[in-house]
Amino acid sequence: MLADYLTAFDSISLVTALVLMITAFVTALFTAAMGVGGGVLLLAVLASTVPVHALIPVHGLVQLGANGNRALMTVRHLDRAVFCYFLAGALAGAIVASFVIVQLPVIWIQLAVATFILFLVWGPKPDIRETSASGYVAAGGITTLISMFVGAAGPLVAAFIHRNYDDKLRLTATFAACMTVQHALKGVVFTFVGFAIYQWAFLILAMVISGTLGTWVGLKMLVRIPTGHFKRAFKWIVTLLALRLLYQVGCTLFY
Repeated sequence: MLADYLTAFDSISLVTALVLMITAFVTALFTAAMGVGGGVLLLAVLASTVPVHALIPVHGLVQLGANGNRALMTVRHLDRAVFCYFLAGALAGAIVASFVIVQLPVIWIQLAVATFILFLVWGPKPDIRETSASGYVAAGGITTLISMFVGAAGPLVAAFIHRNYDDKLRLTATFAACMTVQHALKGVVFTFVGFAIYQWAFLILAMVISGTLGTWVGLKMLVRIPTGHFKRAFKWIVTLLALRLLYQVGCTLFY
């Protein structure tokens, strides 16, 4: 009976379910320690193991647990103003997505996200005071809408937030809180359009528990990483993720 729940009633094998729980631990640890990247890695594993219709909602709900735990563990460092602006935009993006949630051409979204990430990380950096409340709202709305179709908009959100903080814990806390909101709204939207969440609930819960342990271990590693090393690692991780998206676009276009 337990195996039935873990395998989403034979939608996947038991071995696959165990691999996914281990993956949830590793990717949560990675995100907590480095600030970003685990969500995309988890999405890549899920893409090769679960049915297409379950890919984005399962990923979103597992990431909801991972980011929610990380947000709770670092809540005292949260930039509440940025979070509130992002929340307002995310709500608007989710409402729009609930009416237009169709499978858009992934290749164009990948190209836009990768290009924007590279610009945010390597392009000219405006003074923090130039960032307006409307900019945070727009970031929440656009990235939430994108996440409904490609699953992992985390690098885009992270690249936007990255430019505003030198404090790694403040960065981690604010990013985690924003992603928690985004994934929660994703769960609501996909449930609204008919995703059978009950079928996958036990596996999702098992992955969330595994991810919670990974988050705890990752945060222990985070406080031991010098800020300068953290920022350099963060920048290169986001860059590599963007280049990976561009590689996928190239493969799709030319092969």
